[in-house]
Amino acid sequence: MATYTTEIASDKLISDNPIHQRLLKAYIAAKPIVRGILLEVGCGEGRGVEVLLDQVDSYLGIDKIQEVIDRLKNKFPQAVFQQAVIPPFSDLKDNSYDTVVSFQVIEHIQDDRLFLEEIYRVLKPGGKAIISTPNIEHTLSRNPWHIREYTPKQLENLCKGIFDKVEPMGIGGNEKIRAYHEANRKSVNKIMRFDVFDLQYRLPAFVLRWPYEILNRMNRNKLHQQQGNSVTDITHEDYTLESSPEKGLDLFYVLYKKN
Repeated sequence: MATYTTEIASDKLISDNPIHQRLLKAYIAAKPIVRGILLEVGCGEGRGVEVLLDQVDSYLGIDKIQEVIDRLKNKFPQAVFQQAVIPPFSDLKDNSYDTVVSFQVIEHIQDDRLFLEEIYRVLKPGGKAIISTPNIEHTLSRNPWHIREYTPKQLENLCKGIFDKVEPMGIGGNEKIRAYHEANRKSVNKIMRFDVFDLQYRLPAFVLRWPYEILNRMNRNKLHQQQGNSVTDITHEDYTLESSPEKGLDLFYVLYKKN
């Protein structure tokens, strides 16, 4: 039986619904852009596979967890899945994919520049990559599962050093999303007031991960109990694709490789 951490944000846990829908929105926003031979780097539990499959000629999803890969092979026999620890993308050839998507992955990668260079390498000339990652300007606390998070300008500058064109956007939300985010912010701040020594930024990440998991799960359950329908009724339609990345809870960047 699968154990869902708050980092995964399961579609099977009601209290995770606002985060699940936020992450799903990236796939919905990418749907009109993807084409041809598609690679997903960090496919995870396969949240968006069904969304993208009909838009492309073929789909390859790679992820580091073999158990997840095995489940996805059974669930989506029309797609291909492969276990890989990245970067580099050792088994993938140069100039092979029309589109690459990688959502909520780069913040977990130690060598983020190599990660993007590998995406550029495997893209065909004229291809596009689409990535998403949290906007640190809207992050409520340190996430010890993340190696780093980016400001919009930091990610743009990193991508511009590798890709030929960068189109920065963001995943924002309507009033319903803003109300949930504000309630979440207030709830997190109540928890963080006990961190008088600012330990979340002083202690190594591995020490913080399971306390973070416990407190984050408690917080999501509390918000669900307090807000009820305002948590369960959120859908991906409540999240918006913003032309200004500063408005995004998540950064959503389209990256181009010239012909």
